[in-house]
Amino acid sequence: MFPFYTLQNIQSAARLSPPARLAVFGDPVGHSLSPQMHNPALAACGIDASYVRLQVKTEEFLPALRALRELQFVGANVTIPHKFTALDSVDEVEPAARRLGAVNTILFRPDGTTLGRNSDGPGFVRTIQEEFRSDVGDLRILLLGAGGGAGGAVAVQSALEGCSQLILTNRTESKARTLAATLGDLLPGDRCRTLPWTADDLARALPDIDLIINGTSLGMSPDDPPLLPDGCLTRDHLVYDMVYKPLVTPLIATARAAGAKAINGLPMLLWQGAQSFEWWFNQPAPVGAMRAGLEAAVASVADI
Repeated sequence: MFPFYTLQNIQSAARLSPPARLAVFGDPVGHSLSPQMHNPALAACGIDASYVRLQVKTEEFLPALRALRELQFVGANVTIPHKFTALDSVDEVEPAARRLGAVNTILFRPDGTTLGRNSDGPGFVRTIQEEFRSDVGDLRILLLGAGGGAGGAVAVQSALEGCSQLILTNRTESKARTLAATLGDLLPGDRCRTLPWTADDLARALPDIDLIINGTSLGMSPDDPPLLPDGCLTRDHLVYDMVYKPLVTPLIATARAAGAKAINGLPMLLWQGAQSFEWWFNQPAPVGAMRAGLEAAVASVADI
């Protein structure tokens, strides 16, 4: 666990050198790698500020938000379990974040109000563009784990981008059907549909899929069952596993063995961070510095 501040001692963060002007809310938050990504970015841009972790309970979120505003913070990120609390705590919510149903980036505006945005969707789009050289709108997508959370955000953004097809599957199929129903206005007809999570159904669907996304936590443990049936991946598939611990999950290993291009969740963490930085400072993010900081942070954590 890395150091973090609490509501009770956040004032001391503002007295750092450089002073804290950005934070990530979470509970727990000590595992967050965001400071190691954003502090090099601030230094690279010559911005006299630092980024810190802030661990607060749900009932402390709104007082903490007010404290950051009083301390002249520029912005904040929000992680589990506060993304939904943030939606109801900021003064204004961007329409895309409202559609996604969660806020993970907060801007403290000059007039004293707060704006809630969500970088999950834009970060996903940039990840696919930068890592796969593809546009989400051109792809036929299979999402494993369409019950909400990060997978839900990816589903909504894929629909907003007008992807060619979106197939949602979840262990609890009713959750996938509920999500699909909310996307019908964006992907009419059969462009968005659900699929039972069975080996036979997946095997039949995969030949007509371009991008496979794992939005579940399966793959983090060596005892987890396989996500896909054997022999279904080909070199024509793109595979995005949102898990990044371990860095090479069984899904990624299987995809690469089949000749497919496969990535873990770290690029999305990078591109989400870059998007937040650009919203806060209205300038291009120094992606090279952010990537180097993130990679060094990962390398320093021996058990990742």
